[in-house]
Amino acid sequence: MRYAYFPGCSLHSMETAYDRSVKAVSKHLGIELWEIPDWVCCGASSAHSVGHLVGLAIPAKTLVKAEKEGLDVLAPCAACWQRMVWVNHEVNTSPKMKEKISKAIEEEIKGTSKIFSIIDGLAAVGMEKISHAVKKPLKGLKVASYYGCYYVKPPKVAHIDDPENPQLMDEMMKAIGAEAVDWPFKTECCGTSLIFQDLDTTLAMSKKVIEMAVKSGADVIVTACPVCEMNLDMRMAQINKRFKTSFHIPVVYFTELMAYAMGSTPQEIGLDKGHCGETKSLLAKIS
Repeated sequence: MRYAYFPGCSLHSMETAYDRSVKAVSKHLGIELWEIPDWVCCGASSAHSVGHLVGLAIPAKTLVKAEKEGLDVLAPCAACWQRMVWVNHEVNTSPKMKEKISKAIEEEIKGTSKIFSIIDGLAAVGMEKISHAVKKPLKGLKVASYYGCYYVKPPKVAHIDDPENPQLMDEMMKAIGAEAVDWPFKTECCGTSLIFQDLDTTLAMSKKVIEMAVKSGADVIVTACPVCEMNLDMRMAQINKRFKTSFHIPVVYFTELMAYAMGSTPQEIGLDKGHCGETKSLLAKIS
């Protein structure tokens, strides 16, 4: 299995633990990642707000390179994945928009490369193969799989799994020996990029997610979205201060737990120092 790999800005800056763990898991499972050369930002943070065509043309510039290589795309970042999915949707449903995008990037885009999130990209390997790759089963670890809203909405265009009750991350956590906690907030929004405009609302929304995970008995929250990880992990201290709470639950990427279970060390994947919040309790439990 070979993918055109699009890490995006987050994985090459603050979220290096995500990038390292994705590459580690891929290696353990025999997946080859061809990083798209000279990729550019998908524009999720700003480009689509200044014009629909601009918001499509920016990711299309990178996507067309994968098409030329004849590869499907693996995009770990939820925002990057969704922007590329929207490009394919427009290209394959509107000949007029396809022409406009091609003209904007001065290359023909065909919409032939499928866009995989890291969740369905890894799940495609099969749970049996994932289980066979495990060297250190995470027995006794209770995991709350947090999908957030980007991976499930809008369900007619950009979604993976069941939009109301997705299970793929849960199944992968079970495959590495952990216990997947059944909880009702797995697709609730954390506030996403509203953090830049309305801190109070974002903190309140993220607080509800963390609180429900704790009430559900989880030892750790795992996610696949950089914005979700940052809002829950980086902002936890602010949430505690604002709401007089005392949350200390670790928030990590699900690929970090997978890589660790398959034999990678915490240092190799950034599980030891790749987060703002506490991970010592998590490492103590899984060790």
